[in-house]
Amino acid sequence: MKCPFCSHLEDRVVDSREGREGLVIRRRRECLGCKKRFTSYERIDEITYRLIKRDGRREPFERQKLMAGLLKACEKRTVATKSLEEIADEVESMLQDSPDKELSTEKVGAHVMVRLRDLDKIAYVRFASVYRRFEEPSDFLQELKGLLDQKQAERHREP
Repeated sequence: MKCPFCSHLEDRVVDSREGREGLVIRRRRECLGCKKRFTSYERIDEITYRLIKRDGRREPFERQKLMAGLLKACEKRTVATKSLEEIADEVESMLQDSPDKELSTEKVGAHVMVRLRDLDKIAYVRFASVYRRFEEPSDFLQELKGLLDQKQAERHREP
């Protein structure tokens, strides 16, 4: 590796540590020319995961975009960020397991809605209103009716 200080091409690794859940290896190096230390990072080339939009376009999957939508749906709610990160992790796992490394936004949205429905009903309705493109108050009422029906069914199942 080329030294950033003197451009010497020989160095020795002083320390190696795993970072970011095994996705990165951080190495401390010492230049054999000038004896200064520097850090290098080793990463695996990431596969580009894609989402198939409703109109057929394909876009790269952006975890930050998914997290932003989840955080917006959970705004002013008592939902732990860790729970939302778990949902994003699940979506990434779905993409990794997909043979083509791509998924439809319908499949991703449906998974996210199921998880949000179990996590926080208000966040679920907020997310559903954007995902399903609610345009009328009746759209909200229909979704809320479905939640209430589900809650009543759960009460009847309890011993």
